[in-house]
Amino acid sequence: MSAKECEVGMQLDVKFNEDGLVPAIVQDAATGDVLMMAWMNDAAIKHTMECGNATFYSRSRKKMWVKGESSGHTQKVIDLRVDCDQDTVLMRVESAGPACHVGYQTCFYRALESADSLKFVEERVFDPADVYK
Repeated sequence: MSAKECEVGMQLDVKFNEDGLVPAIVQDAATGDVLMMAWMNDAAIKHTMECGNATFYSRSRKKMWVKGESSGHTQKVIDLRVDCDQDTVLMRVESAGPACHVGYQTCFYRALESADSLKFVEERVFDPADVYK
């Protein structure tokens, strides 16, 4: 597929990296907040499209996982998009609970305060020890 066809055509041609993965940005469809970033392989994309729930590929566990399968904090997919050169996925979701496994609404709960330090910009909304047993 040519670059032009990739950018303006109607053919899906996701550009997976050398590990067969593509970054997926997850956004709250109602608020526009970026909730998290995870990786998807072809099977995770297909599973997401079939079941309607956010499904990813865990690089550390080397397997697919459905968001919320342990915590109950599921993400119902409203739509799945690709960027112009099809090397990043944007997943717009309705989230049933916080997105971050360490207890925050989003995984982006800290901001750079300086070149070598962070500050918290969100409050923790749950204790992971109560959710992941």
